Amino acid sequence: MRRTGTDRTQPSLKKFVRVAYIQLFAFSTVPDFARRVVDAGASGVVVDWENRGKRARQAGAKTQVNADTPEDLAKVRAATGGRLLCRVNGWGPWSAAEIDLAVSLGADEVLLPMVRRPGEVDAARDAVAGRCGLGILVETTDAVRQAEELLGRPLSRVYVGLNDLMIDRGARSLFAPLVDGTVERVSATAAAAGIPFGVAGLTLPEAGRPVPCRLLMGVLASLSASFTFLRRSFHADIAGREVAEEVPRILDALGAARRRSDEEVAADRAELVAVIGSLSEDEAV
Repeated sequence: MRRTGTDRTQPSLKKFVRVAYIQLFAFSTVPDFARRVVDAGASGVVVDWENRGKRARQAGAKTQVNADTPEDLAKVRAATGGRLLCRVNGWGPWSAAEIDLAVSLGADEVLLPMVRRPGEVDAARDAVAGRCGLGILVETTDAVRQAEELLGRPLSRVYVGLNDLMIDRGARSLFAPLVDGTVERVSATAAAAGIPFGVAGLTLPEAGRPVPCRLLMGVLASLSASFTFLRRSFHADIAGREVAEEVPRILDALGAARRRSDEEVAADRAELVAVIGSLSEDEAV
């Protein structure tokens, strides 16, 4: 199934235009869940093929390495007309074949992780050859430093990956880029290029640890972010609940975050800085 009435069109790449709401994407290989989460209001689903060297790279970090397959992508594609993203492995000799396979199985976009050089993005664009969108993950110090050059290319989206950025920096805090200017700089660069921007991950409005989800929603609203992902804790947090009810609640809370007064924005920012500054080394990751 390539398109249905629930399909979400690709965000415009017109300069300085952001979508009026924040799109949600859920990681899933379960066809029924993929269908239900899109029907509930999510814009699409991500199938995650990134695993080459990832377990070694993230050793000791509180992360998840997925083992999604081409069969998973095909099943999710058949289940929903929502936008289907496929995160492939970081650029290497295998990448052109991975991109070809993702396109042939119905991916609307390919996400290229662990970008370090503009040449990797150019090579990925050549492999995509206009057949689908290409987004990148800014999650290395090299990518942060070269953000303006990287985002000078036509991309479907850019996402700042906090886990790998922390590891690549050799830093102790996962959340520091949210308050040290890093995320703001990348977001501003994306805005100037007209590229949809995302960061962090969300769960239910009243949940989220060690940083409350409502504060992350405030960050997304303040940055005029275009999209984000429902993080892995979302699946645990909705146990026993109806996806059809919980996704709209998240979207409503994001809308409320965009309607905050200047005083509320300032108060949330101060609380975020205080929360991140108070985290122990274990909590910070």
